[in-house]
Amino acid sequence: MSPTMPRIDVPQDTSDDFDSSGCEARLVESARSGNEDAFAELVHRYQRRVQRVIGRFVSDDETVADLTQETFLRAFVRLSQFDPSRRFGPWLFQIGVNLTLDHLRQKKRRIWWSLFSQTGQEKSPDPEMADPRVKLDLQQEVQTVLEQIPEKYRTVLVLRDLENFSTSEIAAVLGRTEATIRWRLSEARQRFSILWAKRSSLAGTTLPGFADDGTAVSSEAGVE
Repeated sequence: MSPTMPRIDVPQDTSDDFDSSGCEARLVESARSGNEDAFAELVHRYQRRVQRVIGRFVSDDETVADLTQETFLRAFVRLSQFDPSRRFGPWLFQIGVNLTLDHLRQKKRRIWWSLFSQTGQEKSPDPEMADPRVKLDLQQEVQTVLEQIPEKYRTVLVLRDLENFSTSEIAAVLGRTEATIRWRLSEARQRFSILWAKRSSLAGTTLPGFADDGTAVSSEAGVE
């Protein structure tokens, strides 16, 4: 079985399962008709999770808040273009994810740490990574490894393994087939596992590894 990243518990909110009932559809239709209270309710339902997803890609809290606000602003402006046959949640996250990735490209804020060059020569690691005195925080370590994974794989991995989106939901958000999403997820997990083990070695300490069933094991068990 393909490995998954270590589990990081996240706070739950009412948007974790996209609303498949008619209640949200009525809210969306009302918002499309100009009812600002209806749109405010949609913001209330999704704001925390949108902010959390964006925070998986951007570390600066102020930037996360700005991108979250811009996501809902764009959604409000584009409501007239929304296809009522679609679910609102995936459509909203598509806006947020695309906006965030555009921001990262424009500002060149992604950190592409490559442990090996294309010729196979090992590059000098970040001194902080190699210092065993540095206190390692699991969430920080996961984020650091994620930043080394190419965008198209990282996005799928974040949405599936950190935010618990289903394959069909990710396909809707990214506009790809479910088969493509499954393939990218498998590739992403494999890349993460390799980089995670390598980072553990460079850090001079042991980070949680992976059991045979793909779950994280304790730091005492080492990296498989």
